[in-house]
Amino acid sequence: MTDRPRSTAAIGGHPIHPMLVPLPIAFLVATFICDLVFWRTLGEGWAVAAMWLLGAGIATAALAAVVGFVDFFGSERIRALRDAWLHMLANGTVTVLSIVSFYLRWRYGAVAGVMPWGLLLSTLVFFLLLFSGWKGGELVFRHHVGMVDESERRAAAGETEYPRRPHPAE
Repeated sequence: MTDRPRSTAAIGGHPIHPMLVPLPIAFLVATFICDLVFWRTLGEGWAVAAMWLLGAGIATAALAAVVGFVDFFGSERIRALRDAWLHMLANGTVTVLSIVSFYLRWRYGAVAGVMPWGLLLSTLVFFLLLFSGWKGGELVFRHHVGMVDESERRAAAGETEYPRRPHPAE
């Protein structure tokens, strides 16, 4: 068995956080795209769509954050990684900026809330998501957080490892 940082929020050995993060990412990037289209066209439907997407992004980000916190605070080895801190801080900032943006849109109306602050905030959120995604990738691919190799999986499942059979062309 290898000594890798373990995801403490997992189902059947599969970390939950990576299963949830595509939702807020998609919603928040779509918010940014709708804001850009609204800025160019002034089509009111784009501003309304952005507000709904932003609300969905915040709700799903909250769910992903809960599971991310379980992983972060449940493992001292994960907390020891600088990339984990940067990933968490970037995601927290994304969530706070998104809540501020949603408040402005709710308070002043979907259309009035886009220009200029809604667009500025969704642009910042977009670039912070790129940074956070990079750091999340570092956690998985460089630090192997939540990764289990085949021999570990087989051992945990009580399976016997059989020797590889040669391909008929060999």
